[in-house]
Amino acid sequence: MSRKSDSKKPTDAELAILGVIWDLGSATVREVHEVLSAESETGQTTVLKLMQIMVEKGLLNKDASVRPQVFSAAIPREKTQKQMLGHLLDGAFSGSPGNLVLQALSMRESSPEELAQIRKMLDELEGGAS
Repeated sequence: MSRKSDSKKPTDAELAILGVIWDLGSATVREVHEVLSAESETGQTTVLKLMQIMVEKGLLNKDASVRPQVFSAAIPREKTQKQMLGHLLDGAFSGSPGNLVLQALSMRESSPEELAQIRKMLDELEGGAS
């Protein structure tokens, strides 16, 4: 994978920021900082710097026409998840979705709702393969 495409892949800290923004829709640096600082000790200037880098990387959009500046995600959560999962699937699981799913399911207990969704998806996949 090229360095340029790797630079678009969010780091763990960037994913935490994206998570806040995806949940809120858009946010100021202060709003992101307030959410993140409830979970870990993070400085507001650190959050600001990371968000500026994320704008440069194309992960966030910045509306500089308002004060304070408002940031929004440049890429939807689902698309980012698919990109990261594809990278993980190819790198760690030799392209085998079955191995990835089995490992994921063995790591944590799934709720009955999640299991029902998984069963439904498997049924749909099997129906489409016939």
